[in-house]
Amino acid sequence: MKRTLITALLLCTAALSHAQTAPAAGRQNVNALRTVVEQFLQTQTAGLPGDVTVKVGAIDARTALAACPAPEAFLQPGARAWGKTTVGVRCTAPSNWTIFVQAQVNVQAEYVAAALPLAQGQPIEQSQLVLVKGDIAAMPNGIITDMTQAIGRTPTVSLAAGTPLRLDTLRSRPVVQQGQAVRLVSSGNGFSVSAEGKAIGNAGDGQIVQVRTPSGSVVSGTARAGGMVEVAF
Repeated sequence: MKRTLITALLLCTAALSHAQTAPAAGRQNVNALRTVVEQFLQTQTAGLPGDVTVKVGAIDARTALAACPAPEAFLQPGARAWGKTTVGVRCTAPSNWTIFVQAQVNVQAEYVAAALPLAQGQPIEQSQLVLVKGDIAAMPNGIITDMTQAIGRTPTVSLAAGTPLRLDTLRSRPVVQQGQAVRLVSSGNGFSVSAEGKAIGNAGDGQIVQVRTPSGSVVSGTARAGGMVEVAF
């Protein structure tokens, strides 16, 4: 009799525990939403260098959402898929709801840093650079992970040794310099024309530069290597 009573109590306890953890019929399993967020962030960061670790924050188990067969994860405009971020999950059918979930994405990878002080305006050489491993997700956008992206460029400000290099703090090596004689080139469907001119400013490959023609007019074009400026008409 005593054993039967203990068994009955254990069964009741197990049933109560299951009722507290299992979602009610017609309600969304919030743990499944965490999986949706994790898979979304892994997809969004698949192209990043290094080792990516995704940790999705907890969702209050008391959150009452209608069951959704295909919840969709998304990022708000301007949000990053790495570092400390917030991911939205929405349902459009059969019910309409949106929930936001906190997450932390770490990316351990090698990035380029200054091996010694870099002077403003001086072209960077490979010997002045070093690769350092760290969490690039915790750094600003534009961190350089390939030395070839920095070699030959010039810092816009002087940089101390150990400073991580960013694309927005480096200027491309000029392919057109102020006062240089350049060739203006324009082409289209079935035609190609060229003319001479003189650059009014400096510009790296792909940057816009103004050119003064022999007649005195000023045109803008895209600087290319070899003293060429592409002009669209």
